[in-house]
Amino acid sequence: MENNLTWQDFEKVEIRTGTIISAEVFKEAKKPAYKLSIDFGELGIKKSSAQITKRYTPEELIGKRVVAVVNFPVKQIATLMSECLVLGAMDGDEITLLTPDKEVINGLRIG
Repeated sequence: MENNLTWQDFEKVEIRTGTIISAEVFKEAKKPAYKLSIDFGELGIKKSSAQITKRYTPEELIGKRVVAVVNFPVKQIATLMSECLVLGAMDGDEITLLTPDKEVINGLRIG
């Protein structure tokens, strides 16, 4: 691993807290995934696609607090315009979502 990321580079990445308000199977996706709507407080509600079907059901995702990058360019994934990247720990093809361990408001910046 190279250590060539500067502090200024890191400061450009907007990582924020949010709450999943809806989750459904993303039938049009090539790989198994869910369509998520996430409330980021003052930043609004953003949509995302997440390949987290091995560890989570849509029902258990509703109300779950997550951490996501919110300032990547919008990316089209099948029929969805993904507006953020939900972060998780990857163990092969199983992803465990990163979540705050205490109650926090939506939209807080991670630093």
